Amino acid sequence: MPEIKDTVAVITGGGGGIGKALARHWIDNGGKVVIADISEEILVKAKEDLGPAAETFLCNVTREEDNFALASFAIEKFGKINMIAPFAGIISDGLMINTDRETGKVKKKMSLEQFQRVVEINLTGVFLTVRECAEQMVNNNCRGLICLISSTGSLGTAGQINYSSTKAAISVMPKVITAEFFRRGLSDKIRCVAIAPGYVGTEMVKRMNQKALANILSDVPIKRLIKPEEVAALAGDIFRNEALAGDTFFIHGGLRLGSKG
Repeated sequence: MPEIKDTVAVITGGGGGIGKALARHWIDNGGKVVIADISEEILVKAKEDLGPAAETFLCNVTREEDNFALASFAIEKFGKINMIAPFAGIISDGLMINTDRETGKVKKKMSLEQFQRVVEINLTGVFLTVRECAEQMVNNNCRGLICLISSTGSLGTAGQINYSSTKAAISVMPKVITAEFFRRGLSDKIRCVAIAPGYVGTEMVKRMNQKALANILSDVPIKRLIKPEEVAALAGDIFRNEALAGDTFFIHGGLRLGSKG
């Protein structure tokens, strides 16, 4: 079974949340990371926290040239890529159409920009990062894992038609990529999976309205948020286990599986 030691992970959205937790997990297990984010300030802070085993790269994942440069940078710096973790993403919740309680008429609609912005970052950005990094993995004879981030939102969450649509699309990508790589004799070297977390205790979530947070936790059988470190540990376990390929793995504390539905 492969170990993380001396391997290289490229992580977008790596300046915080699950991405930063994965970077820390990788480094703690002897690996090196290239963390990419759109904020230079966030990258500087992440570099300070993670130390010399981490390299940073300013990247807008929606731009082809940025993703090409990111993948090239990782090869130039470390000579290989063993883990692709395109974790950059956003949420912009809202109902597709919202009606007035008194009149029953539509009073507000989700804007095209609100829908497309989420798709652009969460789906197009993932595609571009994976495409460019996978090309470098193939051309440099690298062995490893493409680890995507889906969500329990992929099962369909009201108020998230934009976000849920992207995460549903991502949940099918491992099957497509694995099939394509299988046709080209690459699937034994480069595997693809997705991880689908439930409610994760990132700083943003912890800062939300506490009453709303308590309501969320009432639907989680383990009665707490998933820790970012637990999601990172799952990614590491999947990397080590080469029998895991082409599927989506949920980590949600029993969400939607309990007596409450």
